[in-house]
Amino acid sequence: MRLLPLLTLTAIATLCFAADASAQRYDPRYPVCMHIYDGGPRGGGSDRFDCSFTSLEQCRATASGLAASCDVNPYYSVPQSRPYYRRHG
Repeated sequence: MRLLPLLTLTAIATLCFAADASAQRYDPRYPVCMHIYDGGPRGGGSDRFDCSFTSLEQCRATASGLAASCDVNPYYSVPQSRPYYRRHG
């Protein structure tokens, strides 16, 4: 029974001091994303995605000279064409 208050206190402390996680943002309107590596001086840092490219060539030209790579957007949704309805008038 002595362990229960200690576990409860540990759980509350963990929830209070946990760092907020940032959501990864993939823009489903663009087919190509640039994966940018923001490494810190000691190997820390983070990475992020910039999904604003319409082709791999465009992304590669922008990523040239940066610590980045270009990937196909896994959440790209192909634009659906609207059905053509003929108006009767």
